[in-house]
Amino acid sequence: MMEILIGDAITTCLSPSVYDMICKLGFEVIENRDINSIVTENGEVCWETITECVSYTESDQSLDYQGSVRRLGPLCEAVHLHFSSLTKAQFEIRYTPWFQWTNFPELFPEMFDALESLQSAAISLSLTKLTSCLERALGNVFLLVGKECPFLLRDLLASDELAQVFGQPVMDVLKVFVGSPSGLNLRNVLWHGFAAPQEIPPKYCSVMVLLTAGLGQLLKRFLRQANRTLWHRSFLALTNLEDWIVFPDVTSEALSVLEDVMKKSTFVFKTMLPYWEAAVIKFRSHRFADCVILLLTQLEAGLRRAFATVNRCPQRLLTAESTVLYTTFDEMLAKELNDGTINQLPLLLGEPVMEFLWDFLNHQEGPRIRDRLSHGEVNLNEFPGEAANQLLAFSTVLLLRFTSGDVVSVLKEKAAIKSLISIAEGYSSHFHPASQLKKQVLRCEESIHSWPALPLPEERILEAARWSQALRVLCGTSIPTLYCPRIVLEVLAVLRKVSAQCQQVCDQVVSSAKLRHRQWVEKTLRSRQRQNYLRMLGSIKLLSPALYLILLLIALELVNIHAVQGKHTCEYQRYLKFLKSVLQYTENLATYTSQEKNKWDETVSLTHGVLLKIWTYSEKKQMLMHLAEKPTDKAVS
Repeated sequence: MMEILIGDAITTCLSPSVYDMICKLGFEVIENRDINSIVTENGEVCWETITECVSYTESDQSLDYQGSVRRLGPLCEAVHLHFSSLTKAQFEIRYTPWFQWTNFPELFPEMFDALESLQSAAISLSLTKLTSCLERALGNVFLLVGKECPFLLRDLLASDELAQVFGQPVMDVLKVFVGSPSGLNLRNVLWHGFAAPQEIPPKYCSVMVLLTAGLGQLLKRFLRQANRTLWHRSFLALTNLEDWIVFPDVTSEALSVLEDVMKKSTFVFKTMLPYWEAAVIKFRSHRFADCVILLLTQLEAGLRRAFATVNRCPQRLLTAESTVLYTTFDEMLAKELNDGTINQLPLLLGEPVMEFLWDFLNHQEGPRIRDRLSHGEVNLNEFPGEAANQLLAFSTVLLLRFTSGDVVSVLKEKAAIKSLISIAEGYSSHFHPASQLKKQVLRCEESIHSWPALPLPEERILEAARWSQALRVLCGTSIPTLYCPRIVLEVLAVLRKVSAQCQQVCDQVVSSAKLRHRQWVEKTLRSRQRQNYLRMLGSIKLLSPALYLILLLIALELVNIHAVQGKHTCEYQRYLKFLKSVLQYTENLATYTSQEKNKWDETVSLTHGVLLKIWTYSEKKQMLMHLAEKPTDKAVS
């Protein structure tokens, strides 16, 4: 696989104009700027000096990004030299109070350390983290005066709401640095893996630190005048970690293999190697968020390289100009290219690799780790090591696939590596709607399976081992999930709603049974409640097999889900109507079995009705389980 990649003659992933913007333009004007005109001795930022450097076009007074970067260059250099002259203690005393508004003040002493270290990978990582931190913090400020916070940083910086708080000239400064593809665009070139470590001038990191402090000062003034308090949105918790974990813990042996193979793999640009080396160091020091940020940017860079080669569009390897969309994960993971042709990258990587990437990055119920990190939605200090472990193991396998030679053959025979490769090759989606439906069905089955153990006086529910076994076999059946057509996703959505309602019914039955039995034993039930309790016991005996039947119906339709593509439009509409009638039954059942309603007689009549509907429709042989038995022409797209 390694031979197909573009050769290593590439020394930058920045297009010529973007390279000039970031690496040259801000160095053209040689001028010594007085730091005291930019920031006072007590750390007060002089915004007027900074905003005066922003240029506008004569024609329509829009931002002149090139002119602004050129004029801001000497100012950035002065700020960088100023920070270099400070001790860490001086820096913290002078500036720390102005970072509190970000809700991540501990980031900034780290950034000072990175600048002092002169290590370009550490500086780039710090700036990458700052852009996401700043986006989250500015979103909090937006909500002081606005209602619906924009999802993208560039839209946030263009909002009237932030201009109301900070002033338009200040927002224009930020646009030059992080808010537009026409400017330095530091946020995007870093997060999307375009910029090599040495291509990010440290002075831009320094000035972003100062600008963040200056924003804190302006915000304090606004809050005092408006008599408002800034509210920090809670960080999102990364939950259901057990669903992520497929690879075993990365061993020291596996880490050593990764350190070796990253120097040989054509997946890794030589200019980007410091990022990979830093990722391993961060993992070893338990800085898991840092590790994952570095890996994500470099996975995107490496996959873009494979994408550009296999789709024969080498120009897509470089940063796009301001008039063209970047080649990012979204396009690389898509089935088709923008022009409608088939994306060849999935064919190169194979379904297991694509499924892992979709799970980790794209599926709505997955961790969506890249979005969470890049938009500042998670607490970096509490980032789970499990996520870093999974991504590191996956990256090791991926790099090995783009490496050749006798040495690699030996590495692949190591026990720890063989295990990782085997798991990666057998990976199937955990977060696709079909996979989530399987989990729902099994959870609901477990709940019904526990009903015979409920404390019910004299009334017993028959064990249903055969039901359980059938459901487990069906839910263990492999189903193709990559690039499911819209019609398949539509049916899955209805089936998941049915399953969710069944789960709610199960929970309510268990809760009511335990409560009423306790009240029965304690003899605290009134006469009418006793009669209702007895009706509940009678209906439970019918509900158990009825719910099992519906779960079996869901599971059978699920394993044959792709047969829906063979239905003609009218047949499909009738099928959807049938499924929605079953959904309506489960919704009514959830209402009647709630402790507020307790209408147990009605559940019996409802159940009889839905069983008749299922039998009648089944007789027409139009369920997916029936269609799968006979080949049909695809009719619905």
